[in-house]
Amino acid sequence: MTDREIIRGLIERDGRVTEDFFFVKCRPLLTSIMRHVFSYGVDYDEMVNELYGYLMEDDCAKLRQFQYRSTVYQWIKVVATRFFIRHRDAMIKDVSTEKDYERCREIEADDTARRVATRMDVAGMLEMMDNRRYADVIRCLVLEDELPEHYACRTGVTVDNLYNIKRRAMAAFTRVALKYYSYGR
Repeated sequence: MTDREIIRGLIERDGRVTEDFFFVKCRPLLTSIMRHVFSYGVDYDEMVNELYGYLMEDDCAKLRQFQYRSTVYQWIKVVATRFFIRHRDAMIKDVSTEKDYERCREIEADDTARRVATRMDVAGMLEMMDNRRYADVIRCLVLEDELPEHYACRTGVTVDNLYNIKRRAMAAFTRVALKYYSYGR
């Protein structure tokens, strides 16, 4: 689809063009912009809806300003970045009256809950591993940060061999993790 067809489709409110442009073609670009602009997680769909509303204001005035001197993707990058920065700044000015301390405690609680959930997921995946030695290597070297030299001495293997075991263990863990997340917990 050409840039002219994309702009025309957006102006005409063509659902197929809009869906393909914002939720397929531009998704990596817009996600990257959001990650750089916002220091907190934002919902992709919500932000794109805000951006879409902005582009459609005043009978699509912003879209009609596109002059085809660059690609539509370069143009949307500039427009979206500026829009998200303005949106972020407006959000910062409209901060609730909550005390910073209380917000920090909520964030810490969320982080703690996430860490606990992640540790539980990893523990569950380690239990699913057939090779107990591999699970032990990952637990000790990766999760508990035990020095390879200490682990090698404690288990009676050479450090070089331990690195080979760890490599195979990580490959096995990856296979388990893929199954774990593709089939659900």
